[in-house]
Amino acid sequence: MSVFLAKRFITLLATLIGASIVIFTVMEILPGDPALVILGVDATESSVAALTKELGLDRPPLERYFDWIGGLLQGELGNSYAYKVPVSELVQGALQITVPLAILSMILSVTIALVIGLYAAANHNKASDVTLMGVSQLGISVPNFWLAVLLILYFAVNLKWFPPGGFPGWDQGFWKCINALILPAVALATVQGAILARITRSSVLEVFREDFVRTARAKGLSQRATLWLHVLRNAMIPVITVMGLQFANLLAGTVVVENVFYLPGLGSTVLKAINNRDTIVVENVVLMLAAMVVITNFVVDILYAVIDPRLKAHDI
Repeated sequence: MSVFLAKRFITLLATLIGASIVIFTVMEILPGDPALVILGVDATESSVAALTKELGLDRPPLERYFDWIGGLLQGELGNSYAYKVPVSELVQGALQITVPLAILSMILSVTIALVIGLYAAANHNKASDVTLMGVSQLGISVPNFWLAVLLILYFAVNLKWFPPGGFPGWDQGFWKCINALILPAVALATVQGAILARITRSSVLEVFREDFVRTARAKGLSQRATLWLHVLRNAMIPVITVMGLQFANLLAGTVVVENVFYLPGLGSTVLKAINNRDTIVVENVVLMLAAMVVITNFVVDILYAVIDPRLKAHDI
């Protein structure tokens, strides 16, 4: 088990290092001068040069890269070029929205997937199975930003059950904040839940065809008992794989959905930073998103070993 975890941890670190190099390089080659964006097109060359030096952008790229990484290792993210405040403050405020939104979306997605996928598999080739798979196919084809607009029009504007956008702040009450995140979470979870439901159904049906399942059924075990005691655990490995990948899609989807609902999370923060050419904010936020995805995949690998001990035995 220790060798298994060590290999996965080394892969995690190597991925983060590679991601940091790619992110920094991309931000370097993108057109646009942060100092010119801050000062405006009418700024003089001397004032632009002075601000460039003040921001430290006149130094060699390699030196700035190692300063950035060194700051990250010490917990120092630097200061925003546009807002003149520590990046950590911007990120901390954004995480208080994006993380709960991603978790709520993932809970809804997994709930939708397990309920629909297991029920469809248990009623294979019946009318309910065909109907649910048709609905899931429709859910896959709907863009989450378009669904977000429909949810706002129906549940916020017409029924007035939920706020159309914005975030009240956690100091205004837990349930009030959760209420503001429900529609964005549904918009994000619908597509992912539909995909995961189809994967769950296929995985369960595949395990149902295994010899040990037929043996359990021949011994008199009911279909429901066989499903919960024998099939589900063996069917969860591909499902968990997709769940790990979907977490990355949920984080990427927040960039669009947060802007539709006017949520000041990581997605809207990085979009504003790109528009302001606030490279230090973009680098830190994008690397943080990449780290969240990589760490999620690391956790998924550990869950593999828990669900299927054969992976630990072979240290793969």
